[in-house]
Amino acid sequence: MYLQFFGLNEAPFSITPDPAFVFLSDAHRDALAHLLYGIGQGGAGGFVQLTGEVGTGKTTLCRCLLEQVPEDTRIALILNPLVTPRELLAGICEELGIDVAGFSDSNKALVDALNAFLLQEHAAGRRVVVVIDEAQNLSPEALEQVRLLTNLETAKDKLLQIVLLGQPELRTLLQRKSLRQLAQRITARYHLAPLGPGETAAYVRHRMKVAGARQNPFKRSALRALYQRSEGIPRLINIIADRSLVGAYAEEAATVGARLVNAAANEVQPSETRVRSSRWPGMIATASAIGLLAVTLALFGLPQISGDRFFPDSRSVANVDQKAPPAPSQPGYHSPVIEEPPAEGLAVAGYESLEPAQALPAALPSSLDETWLDNQHRRAWRMLADLWQDSAGAPDIEAACDGAPGRGYSCLREYGSWARVQRLGLPVLLVLQAPEPRYLLLRGLTDRGLLVGDEAVPLEVSREAVESRWLGEFILPWPQADDWPAEIRRGETGSAVDIVLEMATFADPPWEGGVEFDDQFENWLIAFQRRHGLKPDGIVGRVTLLYLMAPTITEPRLITAEEENS
Repeated sequence: MYLQFFGLNEAPFSITPDPAFVFLSDAHRDALAHLLYGIGQGGAGGFVQLTGEVGTGKTTLCRCLLEQVPEDTRIALILNPLVTPRELLAGICEELGIDVAGFSDSNKALVDALNAFLLQEHAAGRRVVVVIDEAQNLSPEALEQVRLLTNLETAKDKLLQIVLLGQPELRTLLQRKSLRQLAQRITARYHLAPLGPGETAAYVRHRMKVAGARQNPFKRSALRALYQRSEGIPRLINIIADRSLVGAYAEEAATVGARLVNAAANEVQPSETRVRSSRWPGMIATASAIGLLAVTLALFGLPQISGDRFFPDSRSVANVDQKAPPAPSQPGYHSPVIEEPPAEGLAVAGYESLEPAQALPAALPSSLDETWLDNQHRRAWRMLADLWQDSAGAPDIEAACDGAPGRGYSCLREYGSWARVQRLGLPVLLVLQAPEPRYLLLRGLTDRGLLVGDEAVPLEVSREAVESRWLGEFILPWPQADDWPAEIRRGETGSAVDIVLEMATFADPPWEGGVEFDDQFENWLIAFQRRHGLKPDGIVGRVTLLYLMAPTITEPRLITAEEENS
């Protein structure tokens, strides 16, 4: 109806999940990272749980997951969980291509056939994952049957991974005492929150651009009203935004303001209290955002500290458990969190430009040259070694990141958002997808985009250029003594414990207790792990060690907007 009027190639706000319109906020990237982790080695045969309100994008994430699963993974997707335990078993078998003719009425025969299939796939080096959408509709009996399937195992490995996607009612269901055995097997949980005000605006601009719009007809006031009326739920954003465009077309209006958005919301949400356009909500939201930014900068704006005081350099330390801790290498400074610039566009003839205002002086590249990217991929490990001032260490870093011990480095392969990378504050290798995996060195985050590639003259590109091929996976190595303990626990002593306790004094908030790994430090460490989204076990393993160490590293650091402009 309104496509030609607004110069669109297709409807931008269809509620049907379309991969071409996928918009991944930081929360969606984190959720996808949890799912990918769950179907990888991290899941270890347990359950992965993803919950979210109706319309927040769970099904869309499920489709993204199915497009990105490793080639050695078999997926059984169950879309209708309103079935009996036997029907559920039969559905899983059918999804996996197991012939159940003649015994589909026997639970035991179905489980035996599934077990035989899983053993065959395990022997071939393939993983099998069952994804159940709308899992809140599973009966307790069906959930118990699903739990029993995770008992299928070899002497060393679980044979099946289960991913449960559902509405918040799923969390309530799993709190039942009768299902406590299943709840204890959930290895990763994530609750998908609605979009924020800035993300809502970016979401609308993204969909309009994909649909072919050269300019965004939604005014700033309309975007604020759209967030207020939809509460950031993508499905409601689509419904209200679509109806708003219809209203603008009917009035032959080239732009959409708050009045049209509120009128559209009143029409599609008749049970709600009707509202009139007001400038006060927008002013309040702006003031809140400014206050939040000030608090964030105050919390993360830590004083700089000098280096060479904590972490043992593996190339010079033979044994960390010495009486006097060895002089460590590379400690430093945790740079302030840089808020992602708001996606506010320029007003042109009553419209908002789809391009960010910061890009006006010289637009950043919105795609990556394949020849250049291939070259960066080949040189990625060497560039990373140069950053760690170990020009000959590229083979050791690559080997450590492939799991080889005793190479003088440790390595983390992680999934997360730009915010997580920024919190660590260290250069990382981004793992890009399509048409095949490529490594790209991330040197910094700027106000306009990303600094990637060569250390001497890194290339600045838009985030869009990378995000179209990046699903949140990154690689971060660091020097580490070969005999550094794999885990450090309460009650242990030695120079490694001393180093960990001293690093903790530079955390936020800092450890201000004693010099022993006692109950008090364990409680502090658990709170630290929770703040950073880590497993709150009170143990200093590889990942927790990195998060403690990262703020103390002076060089290399992730380049920030402040450093770039200084």
